[in-house]
Amino acid sequence: MSQTEQPDEGIPSSGFVANEQRHWLTLWRVKGVGAKNFISLLDVFSHPKRVLAASLSELKNAGVSAELAGRIQRIDPSEADADIKWLENDDCHLMCWHDDDYPGLLKEIHDPPPVLFIRGDRSLLSSLQIAIVGTRNPSALGLKTTRAFANSFTAMGLTVTSGLALGIDQAAHQGAIDISGKTIAVAATGLDRVYPASNRGLAEKIIVTGALVSEFPIETHPQAGYFPRRNRIISGLSLGVLVVEATIKSGTLVTARHAIEQGREVFAMPGSIHNPQAKGCHYLIRQGAKLVETAEDVLEDLGALSLAATSKPLVMNEQVSAKTCSLGDDYFKLLEKIAFAPTSVDDLIEATNFTAEEISSMLLVLELEGLVLSSPGGFFCRC
Repeated sequence: MSQTEQPDEGIPSSGFVANEQRHWLTLWRVKGVGAKNFISLLDVFSHPKRVLAASLSELKNAGVSAELAGRIQRIDPSEADADIKWLENDDCHLMCWHDDDYPGLLKEIHDPPPVLFIRGDRSLLSSLQIAIVGTRNPSALGLKTTRAFANSFTAMGLTVTSGLALGIDQAAHQGAIDISGKTIAVAATGLDRVYPASNRGLAEKIIVTGALVSEFPIETHPQAGYFPRRNRIISGLSLGVLVVEATIKSGTLVTARHAIEQGREVFAMPGSIHNPQAKGCHYLIRQGAKLVETAEDVLEDLGALSLAATSKPLVMNEQVSAKTCSLGDDYFKLLEKIAFAPTSVDDLIEATNFTAEEISSMLLVLELEGLVLSSPGGFFCRC
């Protein structure tokens, strides 16, 4: 619940909490209010309850148009009934602009959402995050690389944030889930539904250790204009944004643009000059995005950013660290030489001085431990 207004004494009752939430949700449902107007009204009136009770002249004096002021005065609090009912479910939360745990990075952007609907772990919104985004029609290698990078990021304690879309988004979320990592999916609909519907199973997996997030009220259906709005939250929550594959006209570039405007780091993965899904990444690199070949390229920059944001270094996930330690030094040395892009066995022999038999044996163990992935032609990459 919002921390803005509390009852005079004791612990807030459930009725008080519901009424408090209803003020925020009712104002948020007024057509035309939007994030900027909502925050501006809070600056003047300090609380949605006072905005809803304001006279026409008070609203106009606050810079509100006559049309919007009329809508605010006419809004029926019952408009928020669906939201309030949804919040009665387990693991369903409302985070408001004035709440103490509203994520600091998101609050810095020029149009932060005044309310966020959350399913799952709300504390994750303030965790260190890396956004991974890209095309809905990726190559097989793009999917594999995305999962491998997500594995690596979550192994270092980062939360992977994406948009629950088909393609690269799916792979990013799944890559985090693969090693029991944390992932956040930012939706462009109300959280009573999943879009696309084929991702319902993935959404339920995300909720177990991660979170679904949306600024859109319950019962909101997907619309084309909602996805760019969603994208600013993906980048706003994150220290940086990694673009894996994208065409030159991809909506993914909207997320990258938001990231640049928000002062976030933008990373892009190069590809073949003949692959149209690489052209968006090449464009971003020409515009100043950091070219990425390995997860370490991203982690190097994010390590410095995380120190600046929290005074805490990135630390390897205990699950991955324990696996490498238990296997022994030789396995650790081999793993260090395996890139997040496909690496040949011949290259590993040359880099480590192990024999082909030794490397084949160790690679099998590393693959069984979920630390490397094999691909046709005798290539391996890090997870």
